[in-house]
Amino acid sequence: MRLLLASTSPARLMLLRQAGIEPETSSPEVDEEAVIAAVEAAEERTLAPAEHVLLLARRKAADVVARVSDSDPGFDGLIVGGDSMFEINGEVLGKPHLPEIATARWHQMRGQTGVLHSGHAVVRVEPGHPPREAHAVAEAAVTFAVDVTDSEIDAYVATGEPLAVAGAFTVDSLGGPFIDRVEGDPSTVVGMSLSTLRRLCRELGADWPSLWNRI
Repeated sequence: MRLLLASTSPARLMLLRQAGIEPETSSPEVDEEAVIAAVEAAEERTLAPAEHVLLLARRKAADVVARVSDSDPGFDGLIVGGDSMFEINGEVLGKPHLPEIATARWHQMRGQTGVLHSGHAVVRVEPGHPPREAHAVAEAAVTFAVDVTDSEIDAYVATGEPLAVAGAFTVDSLGGPFIDRVEGDPSTVVGMSLSTLRRLCRELGADWPSLWNRI
């Protein structure tokens, strides 16, 4: 069965490859800030992190589903959208982009525990049938080492790795040694929960081994 990843995230692509799946990929055309702003304005409230990531995951998947329906009407498979954000001490931390912001966040996170929220949306697309969707949010708690030194933080930020990832850290690369503990599916922190994704695929009638195409 075909699997199309509605994302250009290298981390999500790597996870699927490590799990035996070489997906097709498509970049969703979703203005994330505009989507969140419109929903929050309409509902007159701030979305909780779990709602935030699930909304964006669903919108990303829906955007790619619509375009695939036009460009590849014979598509028979699954389209997967995802989104993640990190929350610590009640504050949501996105991608820092700037070194000084990443440095400040690491000083704030040192010795603390935060939660990575990851939204998943899977859509079953089959010729002659309306799309069917299954979605869920996975969460994992991340505890940062209390003894991370200022010089280690400076060196890590200087690599550039934390600038473009939610929460300014990774667990599967250079940031891993500065993290003491992950509670929950570790792949959630990398980009998406593989166990959650498997359950959603099964809910839509797709057996996980049927997606293996790299073994």
